[in-house]
Amino acid sequence: MTTGSEETIQQRIREFLEERIKTNIVVDKDLFASGLVNSMFAMELVVHLEQEFGVAIVGEDLKLDNFRTVERMTSLVCRLRDAPVTDHA
Repeated sequence: MTTGSEETIQQRIREFLEERIKTNIVVDKDLFASGLVNSMFAMELVVHLEQEFGVAIVGEDLKLDNFRTVERMTSLVCRLRDAPVTDHA
């Protein structure tokens, strides 16, 4: 699990994407509209973000809009890391 600043989180997300899709990523580019990634890859993104940053992405947070850009994914991770932990048992 990686911790750090918003800039560090953004950098780690970009590194992951660039390694997987073999192209440079602009943080505000819509990855789906541009054809760089597809909806099948979205699930891989979810798993990566959860494992890399120690967050749980569930419910309303699973909407595709949260994964369209590196900026949105960074915001999602930051918000989830700051959210209080609740017991669902």
